[in-house]
Amino acid sequence: MTGSVAAGDAADVAIVGYGPTGQLLALLLGRLGHRVTVVDRWPDLYPLPRAVHFDHEIARLLQAAGVADDVFRIVERLDTYEWRNAAREPLLILDWGGMGPSGWPVSNMFSQPDLERVLDKHVKRLPNVRVLQGWSATALRTHAEGVELDIERGEIVGGKWSGRAERGRVRARWVVGADGANSFVRRALGIAMHDLGFAFDWLVVDVKPQTEREWTPKTWQLCDPARPTTVVPGGPGRRRWEFMLLPGETQAEMNRAEVAWRLLASWDIRPANAELERHAVYTFRGQWAPSWRQGRALLAGDAAHLMPPFAGQGMCSGMRDSMALAWRLDAVLRGRLGEAVLDSYGPERSGHVQEMIGLSIELGKVICIADPAAAAERDRAMIAAQQEPGYAPPPPPQPRLGPGLWAEGAPGAGQLGVQGVVEVGGARGRFDDLHGVRFAVIARDAATAAAVSPANRAALERVGGLVTHLGDGGGGATRDVDGTYAGWLDSLGCAAAIVRPDFYLYGGARDAADLNRLLDGWRAALPSTSVQES
Repeated sequence: MTGSVAAGDAADVAIVGYGPTGQLLALLLGRLGHRVTVVDRWPDLYPLPRAVHFDHEIARLLQAAGVADDVFRIVERLDTYEWRNAAREPLLILDWGGMGPSGWPVSNMFSQPDLERVLDKHVKRLPNVRVLQGWSATALRTHAEGVELDIERGEIVGGKWSGRAERGRVRARWVVGADGANSFVRRALGIAMHDLGFAFDWLVVDVKPQTEREWTPKTWQLCDPARPTTVVPGGPGRRRWEFMLLPGETQAEMNRAEVAWRLLASWDIRPANAELERHAVYTFRGQWAPSWRQGRALLAGDAAHLMPPFAGQGMCSGMRDSMALAWRLDAVLRGRLGEAVLDSYGPERSGHVQEMIGLSIELGKVICIADPAAAAERDRAMIAAQQEPGYAPPPPPQPRLGPGLWAEGAPGAGQLGVQGVVEVGGARGRFDDLHGVRFAVIARDAATAAAVSPANRAALERVGGLVTHLGDGGGGATRDVDGTYAGWLDSLGCAAAIVRPDFYLYGGARDAADLNRLLDGWRAALPSTSVQES
């Protein structure tokens, strides 16, 4: 719901920022029954394209939030991601088609305003979520029991926020700064970003072609030292070009409509056959915050990390932050776990996102070559690699979590789990839709599941967890309709696995005894609480 500021209003969680990271967090927490207040300086949803890609894992998060069906009405699926040199010879062809391990398409393209409208619609249907748009956070105070956020109503004039006299205050138990690269919350906490020193300026141009055309390839990198260029879908009915600025070119010189049209002309994109929706120069950087939590204040999304777009993981990483926060905050607010469970949030997510940033930078180093001799050497090496026996292009990235709540050394620990089609009690569907989003022990057979000790079973019940086994019939059985789980356990060499509510593995167990040892460690690692907070 939308709302106004009233004295004494309190929330369980205040979120600063209403982009996809803040929207998803508000939706997840709101659906779990918590009181959420969102503050965003923009009076309306931001109308111009920004992010254009999400992967199968993010589709599963959208499924958890109850919006996946609506989102996939505005999505264009990918098949391949190609890299070609100046002569248009293939340097690398990545297969990003088909279904991913999360049970959704591997790679999906969209327009961010369309996505935000879908999320916004669902958020504002929740009576326990209040969205304050057109309000800017101006001061943050944290104390042992909660936070206070001073806010001021304003408007955007010429792209800049302008405050008015109307002021208010938001009180909450926790605050999350999901307010972008120039995060107020991060600055209020005195946290400076760690910068890797990677910086390249690119002109990003979003276009709506007015005539039908077959784009071949649909998604690719033109690794031409004369002008490295990215060409991708921008969602149904849209295309995006990204042109690297060359040495000597300035942002002011290049960020003009006439420059965009000049660069697009070689692709037969002109005012007569296309609408120029947006052009902007971005500096692609690699940065992250060294600390993601101070007391009851936390960071998420671009407030905590920035990466070049070459792996398409910037927005995805922010939405993973939302899921990692949602299950922890839910457990704390319900009194199921102590607030120390939030200490693992930053290290886990930071470790994961640093791998993504590193991958994006390495891709960028290959793409952003403007020297012809260096580009020719790159081309020779990449073309030769394709001729090597057994050559296979790398799969989409799946980094492991940083240090946190998972069992070091256990099979699959810290890695993303899978989702398949299952049957439970005669109902057929995706695992999460039938079993819910929670801690889950998934065993290969009934005997392994039955061996879970009473103490471990009781601990799972306290956190709303699940024990299930593959098989037919009742008694906690889950029929593995498409063989996803049997194949997955085979790949781990395991008889069972413990999966967290964000779909990452606490760890795999080789047999029933190993499962109980693993659950003993899991039970000991979870911070306990004797306080029922809600």
